[in-house]
Amino acid sequence: MATYDNGAGLAYPLTKMNFIVSVDGVEGSAAFSEVTGIEASVDVIEFRQGNANSLAPVKIPGLVKHGNVTLKFGYTLDSAFKTWIQECVSEVRGEMPRCKVQIELIDINAGAPQTVPSAIQGVRVWVLSNAWVTKYTAPDLNASTSEVAIESVELAYEELIIPN
Repeated sequence: MATYDNGAGLAYPLTKMNFIVSVDGVEGSAAFSEVTGIEASVDVIEFRQGNANSLAPVKIPGLVKHGNVTLKFGYTLDSAFKTWIQECVSEVRGEMPRCKVQIELIDINAGAPQTVPSAIQGVRVWVLSNAWVTKYTAPDLNASTSEVAIESVELAYEELIIPN
């Protein structure tokens, strides 16, 4: 587990409230408030040979499966990110625009400059290979509230890479 030493010998675990999401090939940005569903699982295949001495089956690893990742973000006017979403969920499209999505957990205690997002280096990284938008949800609209308009997109992806 990554920790922060505050100088007094106390170690704090990383917080999950500061992160950066970037999409290769999509210029611009959207400020995400939540990322959920990063997961991978391996199917278990059980089999038993007819001449085995044991009555218990042997277990071997099968296919690796990934759940969909949901990104929630405040409504943005950034057109590049919205264009990628539109290209994925449009009824009229060519080849599915797949991208590499990188999610970085930021250690706010490491002294990284907080005002320049491009200079911040993530301490934990998850890379989603060949990701594409499988679902888009527009914000709920209600004139009697003063909440932020939150949109969400659900991403399907083929491979999870955890480089560090």
